[in-house]
Amino acid sequence: MRLLLISNSTNAGEGFLEYPVGQIREFLGPVREVLFIPYAAVTFSYDDYQSKVQARFSELGVEVRSVHRESNPARAVRAAEAVVVGGGNTFVLIRAMQQQGLVQAIRERAFDGMPYIGWSAGSNVACPTICTTNDMPIVEPASFIAAGLVKFQINPHYTDAHPDGHAGETREQRILEYIAANPETYVAGLREGCMLRVEGDRLSLIGNRPMRIFRCGTQPFDVHPDEDLSFLM
Repeated sequence: MRLLLISNSTNAGEGFLEYPVGQIREFLGPVREVLFIPYAAVTFSYDDYQSKVQARFSELGVEVRSVHRESNPARAVRAAEAVVVGGGNTFVLIRAMQQQGLVQAIRERAFDGMPYIGWSAGSNVACPTICTTNDMPIVEPASFIAAGLVKFQINPHYTDAHPDGHAGETREQRILEYIAANPETYVAGLREGCMLRVEGDRLSLIGNRPMRIFRCGTQPFDVHPDEDLSFLM
C-alpha cells in the first residue's frame, strides 16, 4: 500500500498544491502519468480542474489524464500507474465514484501497490467512510462507505479555532459526537499544511504541525511527525 493523504491543496497565501509538491514528487518517483479523479468539483468544470492540476504536475514532468474523458473509467483505474483524487465536495465525489464503479477499482489497485494521492475530499474517500468530512451533503450518495484504504477516519482541514461570537459547535465537538456513535474508530484531525504517508504497514505524519487523535473513552491528544503512529494501522 502506498498512499499520500493531504489535508488541503492550498495554504493561505500560497499557490495551488504549492506546499506538497516536493512530497508529491518524491512519492511518485518514476511515475510519469497519473489518472486524475476530478469528480469533487462542483462550481467549476472537470476540464478546468484537470488543467489546474496539470499546471502543477508539469513541474514534475508528469502527465495528468482525467477519468472524465475515459469511456470506461473503472478500466482506466485498473490500468493506471497512479491515481490522484482531488478535493472539493466529498458527497459529490463519492456518488460519482460509486456510479462509475471506481471505489472498488481503486481499492483493488491500491492494495496491489498502486500509488494513491488525495487531498481534502480525496483523503476522505480513502477512509472506511466519508462520515468525518466537513462538507455539506448537497447530493445523496448510495452510501457513506468509501474505499477503506486506511482503517481510521480522517478529518482534513482540522482546526482548533472557535471564532469570537460563534455559538455553534467546534470541530472537536463534532468529532466527539462521531466517536460517541462509532466508539471503535479512531479519527485523525489532520491540520492544514500536513499530510499522511503510508508505505506498506508504516504510517508517517509529514508537516510542521501535530495531528489531533480522537477515540471514544480517551481524551483527545496530539501526535507529532516523529512519533509512532502504528496504533492507527
